[in-house]
Amino acid sequence: MLKIFKVTAILEGISYLVLFANMLVIKNSNPELYHTFLRPLGMTHGVLFIGYIILAVLLRKSQNWDLKTFGIILIASLIPFGTFYIEKKYLENNA
Repeated sequence: MLKIFKVTAILEGISYLVLFANMLVIKNSNPELYHTFLRPLGMTHGVLFIGYIILAVLLRKSQNWDLKTFGIILIASLIPFGTFYIEKKYLENNA
C-alpha cells in the first residue's frame, strides 16, 4: 500500500501544479480553454487529494508515523510541491 501512496503523492502534486497553471496562465491568455479544462482538472485533483489523505490515515499506524510526521504529511498536500518533498523525505527509503 505504501507504493500506491507514493504514486498517489506524486500524481496529486502534479495535478495541483497543473491546476495552478490552468488558473494562472491559461485563464489570462485563453479564457475559453480555461473553462474547458477546469472541471476535469479540478475533479482529478480532488479525487487524488482525497485518496492521498485516506491513504495517509491508513498508513499512519503501519509506518509508525508520530503525530508531528503525520501532520507534516497531511499539510504537505496543501502546499505546492509539498507532496514531492514528502515522497523524497519520508517515503523514498520505505518502499
